[in-house]
Amino acid sequence: MERLLYLLPALGCMVPCAAMMWFMMRKPAQPAQPPVTPAPTGRQDQEIAALRAEVDQLRAAQRDTAETQSSRPSGRQ
Repeated sequence: MERLLYLLPALGCMVPCAAMMWFMMRKPAQPAQPPVTPAPTGRQDQEIAALRAEVDQLRAAQRDTAETQSSRPSGRQ
């Protein structure tokens, strides 16, 4: 009887695990469908174009600032 008590936790874990595997093998999962994203509307296209233009302006300003600072001689000697 004492030996049975030692096996009880092991069986308590293996039996549900085996049952879950059997259920999963019985009914294969259906392939996942990619999420459907709506096509951008004209308003969204305009907003995206405006944001891209703003990003281009910011990058150009950052590049100009970096070039100005690198061409300026440093006052350290």
